[in-house]
Amino acid sequence: MVSKVARILFFSGLMFSTLTVLRAQDPVFSQFYASPIQINPAFAGNTFNPFISLQYRNQWPALKAYVTYAATYSQSVSDLNIGTGILLMSDNAGNGIFKTNQVSGFFSYDLNLGNDVHTKIGVEAGYIQSRLNWDKLVFLDQLDPRYGPKDASGNQNLSGEQRPDNLSKGVLDLGAGVLAYNNTYYAGLSVKHLTSPDASLLSKNNNLFVGLPSRITAQLGAQYSLGDSRNGGLFVSPNLMFVKQGEFYQLNGGAYVGIDEIFFGGWYRHAGKNTDAIIGLVGFQKDIFKIGYSYDFTLSDLSGQSGGSHEISVTINFDNSESARRKRRLREMEDCFKMFR
Repeated sequence: MVSKVARILFFSGLMFSTLTVLRAQDPVFSQFYASPIQINPAFAGNTFNPFISLQYRNQWPALKAYVTYAATYSQSVSDLNIGTGILLMSDNAGNGIFKTNQVSGFFSYDLNLGNDVHTKIGVEAGYIQSRLNWDKLVFLDQLDPRYGPKDASGNQNLSGEQRPDNLSKGVLDLGAGVLAYNNTYYAGLSVKHLTSPDASLLSKNNNLFVGLPSRITAQLGAQYSLGDSRNGGLFVSPNLMFVKQGEFYQLNGGAYVGIDEIFFGGWYRHAGKNTDAIIGLVGFQKDIFKIGYSYDFTLSDLSGQSGGSHEISVTINFDNSESARRKRRLREMEDCFKMFR
């Protein structure tokens, strides 16, 4: 009973805080490489041909905390040096208590600065819709010391908390990013929620902050090939990513390694003032298909209680088809984004 009540208190506090803002923090996938436009819109059009990504993340399954689904499509129009993309994402927090759905479109332009140096500028425009299931919330005044949120007969205890007039809301959203790269190194900076859209489900009379905080992401990375990477071979991509949204921030550092059809990786994530997790990745790539599985080993105070985090990604990259192989090789000679394909 103590464990159950603690879980109820945790999610009640968490979900009540989301009445003020849409989400305290956007979902960030451990396998960020599988759908890079989620991190920076300048990654739109990272392939000549269609690139499709499907992702599933189950964070802290023992607590039934967060389940996130995402699907992206991206493709370049090489003759015009532009890229386009679309993102569909759904986030389920607290086993259905709070759900968020998002659809976004992306556009990027690639500028060749000479000497194999490029700069890409990307923009994002989307719509975010959030919905709260009020009936699943449990507040402190509903908890009985012996029976929890229900009485001895199994009936739900009533709460004195006031039900909001609106339990769902949609907002328009904007983002932008820039990416600089050559055939070895890349660096990127992006900002989501540029206008801090009003995503509150509470009345403004509460004098609570109602703007969705901007999310700032900075990335650094490189690609070192050992052998002929155009035909497989071995390559290593060390990378560093910093994400800040409101008072929350995280720093990820690690590397991705590809060996012919096998790839694996490892990262350390530090969140705020605390160690958060170690991420392990393993995957397989064959022709146009690529599948990866990662697990977050929790290192914070939730270690042993959260169940870690499971993540699966499936990508379909038509640049890797036999008919597109020549163009794929040409592109790999110009940049350092093999891990993102």
